[in-house]
Amino acid sequence: MDKVAESGELQITKPVIGTFERNLTWWVLGCIVVGITLGKVFPGFFQSVGNLKIAEVNFPVAVLIWLMIIPMLLKIDFSAMKEVLTHSKGIGVTLFINWVVKPFSMALLAWIFIRHLFAGLLPVEQIDSYIAGLILLAAAPCTAMVFVWSGLCGGEPKFTLSQVAINDAIMLFAFAPLVALLLGLSSITVPWATLFLSVLLFIIVPVVVSQILRKLLLSRSQNTFDSVLKRLHPISLLALLITLVLLFAFQGEQILAQP
Repeated sequence: MDKVAESGELQITKPVIGTFERNLTWWVLGCIVVGITLGKVFPGFFQSVGNLKIAEVNFPVAVLIWLMIIPMLLKIDFSAMKEVLTHSKGIGVTLFINWVVKPFSMALLAWIFIRHLFAGLLPVEQIDSYIAGLILLAAAPCTAMVFVWSGLCGGEPKFTLSQVAINDAIMLFAFAPLVALLLGLSSITVPWATLFLSVLLFIIVPVVVSQILRKLLLSRSQNTFDSVLKRLHPISLLALLITLVLLFAFQGEQILAQP
């Protein structure tokens, strides 16, 4: 925010968002259409790619997710957690919503809508998978997007860093037990191998790699760090779009068969 000396008024600098990001909704919709189309046209190829997995974790998708989230995780400074006490009320609200309200409310909604209200519209053998997917989604705070929204609304940087850092630290330890609890309450068998491998690949590895890279880059200079972040940004977005294409290509035929 800049003060305007002549008028004494407070002028707020409008956050800048790129053309690509501004039209991200259309890019996502396009990737969905492309993915479904490719999955229908080349089912054998995408079935082969989809089978490259261990404990139901697909490794091509895992690599793309690393490329997508590591640039975001590079921004996280875990030393910012010392600022938690400065923003205790805001952090408290965030933690309560992320780790109490959201996971349990989503599990409840999944039970109401998937298990009961819409059960007749879904294949019986897939109901547990839908519920498990919603639980997994609810239990993982999308901390990377916090940077985006905070930047767009002119949020307080230290507060943003501290709340992202503490949420990611909690996710390292709380994600697997919380998901296991909610799956158990939903009478779904807990796939422990998949759960722990997912935590390792999608939480621990990206966090460790990003923090090592962060220290190496900052040891050179802040300009080097900022330059690398700028270069990685389009790679992160591209990985997001390719991930969407793959995910919908894997299910292309099924989506068309059961729209």
